[in-house]
Formats: sequence, structure tokens, C-alpha cells
Amino acid sequence: MKLKDFKVKSIDPKEISTRELHAYLLSSIAPRPIAFASTVDSQGHVNVSPFSFFNVFGANPPIVIFSPARRVRDNTIKHTLENIKETKECVINIVTEEIVHQVSLASTEYDRDVNEFIKAGLTPVKSDLVSAPRCLESKVSLECKVNDIIETGTEGGAANLVICEVIKIHIHEEVLDENGRISTEKMMLVARMGESWYCRAYGDALFQIPKPLRSKGVGFDNLPLEILHSEILSGNDLAQLANVEKIPQGTYTLDVQEHARAKQLLHQGNLKEAWETLIID
Repeated sequence: MKLKDFKVKSIDPKEISTRELHAYLLSSIAPRPIAFASTVDSQGHVNVSPFSFFNVFGANPPIVIFSPARRVRDNTIKHTLENIKETKECVINIVTEEIVHQVSLASTEYDRDVNEFIKAGLTPVKSDLVSAPRCLESKVSLECKVNDIIETGTEGGAANLVICEVIKIHIHEEVLDENGRISTEKMMLVARMGESWYCRAYGDALFQIPKPLRSKGVGFDNLPLEILHSEILSGNDLAQLANVEKIPQGTYTLDVQEHARAKQLLHQGNLKEAWETLIID
């Protein structure tokens, strides 16, 4: 398709409100993993709260970053950030479907001296290396020391990048497979979308894509024209066909029914059969 085939709404971030911009970003950059961050202040007050501005950024050293952004509505900062500035440590608890409603409840803006573990019915467990407790119900918890906090602005909606180095990991053995690795399906992870939406990251939502790094795919530019200009096969379909090291020899069909059959096979993960369907002889 060409640009003229799409109707595009173009937005200058400086010409809309922060609230509107925030909504566009959260609805388009998704799904986002959720960091259920537990912290404690210098007086011993415990806080635990979820943040979906979160991801892993390195393994040597192991670095995760999350952002307790400044509130859009009144430009205030959260207790989590205040605690981290005092103690320079936290625990990142990973959120699964089994506790997602409790995690959401913990996001309520309670007073500073209120323990969200109690409010949300979750169990704090003493950490090994940091003062903040971890969440027993979380399948994976990461004890972290905070290496740095990068403030990107001083207005409502500005990020505070909390750069955490993981110094200990706790994993429920029930989510490990026979090789001792975390099973994606056993974890039952959930992720944050825009507005009030979440999504499940397991079951029928999962699919696999062979990594091109394992082989050098021929690419779109080497696909036969009968396939490249198909009215049935989508860009995703063509990408699967182009992710082979060598194109099967033969004469390729233009028949739309065969192309539809190949499309179905690709959706079932049968790349070899899809190629065979596209060859006349």
C-alpha cells in the first residue's frame, strides 16, 4: 500500500495538552510490563505501587528501569520516588494475572503512612539484601540497588528514570520448566494497555517467530513476483516466506485460492507446506 491509501492524523506534542498526549502514548506504546515496586522510607514506612513505564535494559550488569512520573494533574511526585531518593533501593515484583486486581488496588493514592500491602491483601516478605520487603505472591521479585535517578523535566507528566541494578532474584519454582528456565505459559504475565485495559501474555495470545539472526532470510526483494504482488498474502505473510535461506525451485501459482491456502498454512506455522502450495510443479 502507498501513503495515499492511509488516512493519517499527525500530531505535534507541543500543540495538545499533556493529558491528551499521555493518553495517545499509553494507548499506542503497549503492552507494557508492570513493575510492582516496593520501597521503604527512612522512618520504616512501607510502600508498594505499580508502574508500567518499566523494562529490562541490560544483563551485565543486570539493569531494570522504571519511571514514577510526575502526576499530570497536579505535578506532584509519588511516595515511591520519595522513598527511593532516601534509601537508594527497592524491590521490583513482577505482576501476573493471579494478583493483578490486588496490584491495581495498591495503586490507590493512600496517605504516606498507609501500608498498601495490607490494603491490597498481599504478603510482605523480608528481603535478603535491601530494606524494602518483596511481595510473596509475585512469581518473580528483583531486589535492587538504585544506581541513578534521571529527572527528564519538572512539569506534570515528566519522567523520573529510576535505574536499578538487580542484586538478587527470587523465583517461584512452580514457574520453572524441566530445564530450570522460566516458562512463559506458567508465569501467566499480564501487561498494561491504554485507559483501563490490560492484556494476558499467555495462552492463545502467544505465538512464536523464528529469529532472522539464526539464518539469513532471502528478503522481500528476492521473492518471486507472483508471490510478492499477491492480493491475498499480507506483509506479515510475505515476511515469513522471505525468512528462508533459499527459495524452493519451481513455477509459482497466481491462483487466489492457492494463495489463500498458503496464507492459512502460514498462520498455522507450516512454512514448508505454504511454499509447496505456491508451487505449481
